[in-house]
Amino acid sequence: QVHLVESGGGLVQPGGSLKLSCAASGIIFGLNTMGWYRQAPGEQRELVATITNGGSTNYADSVKGRFTISRDNPRNTVSLQMNSLKAEDTAVYYCYTYRRGSYPRVEYWGKGTLVTVSS
Repeated sequence: QVHLVESGGGLVQPGGSLKLSCAASGIIFGLNTMGWYRQAPGEQRELVATITNGGSTNYADSVKGRFTISRDNPRNTVSLQMNSLKAEDTAVYYCYTYRRGSYPRVEYWGKGTLVTVSS
């Protein structure tokens, strides 16, 4: 079965940096698109970034130029380097993947890691 486990969240000051990691199991990691989503209190979950099996990336406009998604296939991990953090980046960040070829898409989610950006 598919398991996604996030780590690396915490409290950081505005302008600071954090790196989140997601360890995946139960999938052929090197073949899967992976992603990060986030959800702030009272708001909808939103896309942060995705990375395909081939390494193509996509970012939300709100994080473009500040966040970088990457993957380490031998270690079955996907990371999110977050720089120049803003208060509005405060959210629970979730690791994401989906069953290849599924339609409607069958989604898998981690339990999330909290990032708080505050002075």
